[in-house]
Amino acid sequence: MAETESTTTAQDSATAETEPHQTQAQSQIDETAAKLNNLTLRIWPPTQRSRDAVINRLVETLSSQSVLSKRYGTIPEDEAASLAKSIEEEAFSVAGAAFSPDDDGIEILQMYSKEISKRMLDTVKSRAATAAAADAPSATEAANGEEVSSSSVKAEA
Repeated sequence: MAETESTTTAQDSATAETEPHQTQAQSQIDETAAKLNNLTLRIWPPTQRSRDAVINRLVETLSSQSVLSKRYGTIPEDEAASLAKSIEEEAFSVAGAAFSPDDDGIEILQMYSKEISKRMLDTVKSRAATAAAADAPSATEAANGEEVSSSSVKAEA
């Protein structure tokens, strides 16, 4: 019987030692859970570092060989840098105007991304159209060229 009492006493003291430990661990878990419940992740507005990364990527896309450049041509790096900066700033302004503090920012970030893509495409298309117009002879030059060609043919005949 003494043996049973000593076993019970040992179990009681072990339980007494682990209960405060478990209670402390549970309170730490509860405290951490409360902090996580109050944690809010906001992805809008992007940090300046993120915005700079977007601009650098735009410069790279506009000034190096890509699917876009194969169709519309590459842009010199210095010009691409100024275009990229204005594209990003305009897209940021448009998306920022639509931001609401109640949003988590996901929709706004998507809008920002779409605005950048749209403006980049508009920029390269416009630039390619301007370059094509500059390379093509004007209507007056074409008409004068035809007259010269016609008159030189008549003169030869």
